[in-house]
Amino acid sequence: MSAFPNPDEAGLTTGALARRLGVAPTTLRSWDRRYGIGPAVRADGRHRRWRAADVAVLETMCRLTASGVPPADAARAAKEGVLRPAAEPARAVSERPAAAGALPLGGDVRQECRGLARAAVRLDAPAVAEQLDTAVERHGLTVAWQEVMVPTLHAVGRKWASSGDRYVEVEHLLSWHVSTALRRATRPVVPGDAAGGPGPVVLACVPGEQHSLPLEALNAGLGQLDVPTRMFGAAVPVEALTAAVQRLGPVAVVLWAQARSTASLPLARHIAETRWGVTGARRAPTVMLAGPGWAGRPAPGLPRPTGLSDALTVLAGAHTS
Repeated sequence: MSAFPNPDEAGLTTGALARRLGVAPTTLRSWDRRYGIGPAVRADGRHRRWRAADVAVLETMCRLTASGVPPADAARAAKEGVLRPAAEPARAVSERPAAAGALPLGGDVRQECRGLARAAVRLDAPAVAEQLDTAVERHGLTVAWQEVMVPTLHAVGRKWASSGDRYVEVEHLLSWHVSTALRRATRPVVPGDAAGGPGPVVLACVPGEQHSLPLEALNAGLGQLDVPTRMFGAAVPVEALTAAVQRLGPVAVVLWAQARSTASLPLARHIAETRWGVTGARRAPTVMLAGPGWAGRPAPGLPRPTGLSDALTVLAGAHTS
């Protein structure tokens, strides 16, 4: 794509600047009207022409709002040059498409969710990655997953469901970076001696299930607790899962089902009945049913966690018992 012209030459129109920043033109007009974040010069007294100094202030405004700062506070800081002096020339960047609409987060989420949602809607990959890593570092993995990542992912899903096939790109970008952040937080652990020590925890999505992010969060959390795991990811065939259980001798197997249509109790019982070891001392794994697909299906003897914290507690206990 072609680069934007230098704003100092003739100034950018509102439409061109909106594409450059990844926001809607109405947003720029609203910021100008509400917070005085507008062009210093207007052509013919009416048409907005944004010069380099104006663009620098707006880039700071966008960066602050993407990190969760309320617009009024972001405007004040941008005009005061907290992150960048107002006179600093704006850097040339490639053209970006206009941003999509806001995500339906609700009013009871952490401020970080709003910043993450704004960055995701703008397809601002560096900001998404930075905010996810900051959330994990600041709050710890469990809180970052349950109170920052999950609410934002759910908001993307609701927006997608209510908008037909739109916003798929937002969901894909956010999911990719959530997965990347979780893997960065994952610490590999070597399992104990299969003959004497406890085996690993096996993590697998049931056949036909593609949603593996919750298992990735569980995998990262178990690693931080020094519990060894074996992650098999999405849509694991029955034969492959059975073979892995027999070869690894795990202390527990977590079966994730996002949808009711993929949750198979016969499969769960089959895995729970899988045995290994010498005659007279054969063992079987604890099978944990994780995910909303299992809701409303009685399964005595198969634990069903209420969330990430609960699953970590149960599995850590199974590993040390």
